[in-house]
Amino acid sequence: MSNSFKEVGIIVGEASPSEFYFSSKPEEMPSRWEYVVVFSLEDVGDTLKEVPAVAQVQGVISASQVLTKELDFEITKKLVESGIADKKVWGKARILGYLTETGEVLQPRKAVMPGKAVYQAPKDILKKFYSFPEDEAIHVGNLITRTDVPVYLSLKGFRRHLAIIAQTGAGKSYLAGILAEELLAKGATIIMLDPHADYVFLSKTKEGKRHTLSDNIVVFRNPASTGRYSDKDVGRMEPYEVCFSDLDLDEMCLIARISERYVNIRNSLDKAIDNIKSRKNVFSPKDVLEELKNADLWAADEKEKSWARSAQKYIKRIIGMKVFTSVSTSIDKMLKPMQLSVVDLSGLEDEVSDYIAYKILSEVYDKVSTGEFGYPVFIFVEEAHRFIPPDRKTYSSEVIRKIAAEGRKFGIFLILITQRPSKVHSDALSQCNSQIIMRITNPEDQRAVSTSSERLSRDLLEDLPGLNVGEAVIVGEMTRAPVMVKVKKRKTQEGGADIDIVGKLREALMVEQESKGEKEIQKLREELKGIYG
Repeated sequence: MSNSFKEVGIIVGEASPSEFYFSSKPEEMPSRWEYVVVFSLEDVGDTLKEVPAVAQVQGVISASQVLTKELDFEITKKLVESGIADKKVWGKARILGYLTETGEVLQPRKAVMPGKAVYQAPKDILKKFYSFPEDEAIHVGNLITRTDVPVYLSLKGFRRHLAIIAQTGAGKSYLAGILAEELLAKGATIIMLDPHADYVFLSKTKEGKRHTLSDNIVVFRNPASTGRYSDKDVGRMEPYEVCFSDLDLDEMCLIARISERYVNIRNSLDKAIDNIKSRKNVFSPKDVLEELKNADLWAADEKEKSWARSAQKYIKRIIGMKVFTSVSTSIDKMLKPMQLSVVDLSGLEDEVSDYIAYKILSEVYDKVSTGEFGYPVFIFVEEAHRFIPPDRKTYSSEVIRKIAAEGRKFGIFLILITQRPSKVHSDALSQCNSQIIMRITNPEDQRAVSTSSERLSRDLLEDLPGLNVGEAVIVGEMTRAPVMVKVKKRKTQEGGADIDIVGKLREALMVEQESKGEKEIQKLREELKGIYG
């Protein structure tokens, strides 16, 4: 079988079931991150069988016993010119596993043997290694070193949640857009919490036209949002509104930050609300504040009046949020089979965005966990560190952690997206059994990634700073083995791309030059008018 493979080296020194060193000719040495194959003798069934194990080159070293660093330049140059200087190269490779007939990747149990040949990994083996049945997978890109080999992610892998981690500008939102495109095409129900309007153009092609799934994409925006883009720019848009009078007492207290310990203040608020409800069905936080101010009319004694006064400062916080309207948007508008709902949170205060996230995710959890909505729901949380930080409680943090811990039992799957994994609560991040990690140079964030992922080796962690924009390491349930990917091109328009600084500056310069030209022409006209009348 190995006769048809291209030999590129020989195993040397010590080898183990997980890694080996190999020597090669300088002109044939595979590059770093390239894939090779070695044949390992493994127990398959009841017999020993030689299997092709796929490995990835982790490092390449060249050396010379003659050209030592102690030699001065002139001697070194003469040795090179004379042809005496020796050259040797060797590499280190990490074994990823071998593919069984059933499509399962197993780790070798026996060490590969020194003296065995190392072969360049054939395209057909790599394609099998990183692919799944078409109806059970989504295409995200190609191998970094082998652009002719596509990489697919298993849909079943999303059952264990996913984290997309990268520093700013590395391409994480671009990649998230690809995942949303692919999942929607498979029939998924998707809700994307979008603090910066990165995903509001998913209904448009890169050329700005509508595509075949545009009717399945809706952008929701709260009336309080100033919005990064206009309704006309975005296309199909619907309001996301919350009627204050639809909330129960616990929700009102949560928003107002009234602790469960403040029983008397809660009771005072409850009584004020009951008074209002006796007069009208729809009311606002301002109505509640006025009722509390009029506590002299209904409070039983001075203590109750005091509690009502204390409640006022909490209700003033809610008024300042400017999020509530006279109607509520039903979560049923988002929970539809094969619909992508982008919740545009741009232009909102952090506290308002956080509350909207809490409201939507709580209602999704209730609907799905009770069986009222019977299809898988994929929830993208962009800027996850804002919603679920490690050191403080937010409105949405508890429900996100609940979904991370229990959501998969009911069919709710998280995709947490962040550039600061060290600022995301470790409980939520550790529940993401799959991770797509792009360029990260911050040591604190690297440590957070390492702590949260059991599958990320030290070698892969050290490779993260060397990734280019649009390149990623993928580990976890959705791939058979850790894989390094060049992300494919998006079909849809990107909302969060950086502005074209050079182009915009050039445009500003032209505007100024045109303005100066017009002023010069006007000045000349004035002079001519003075001469000729």
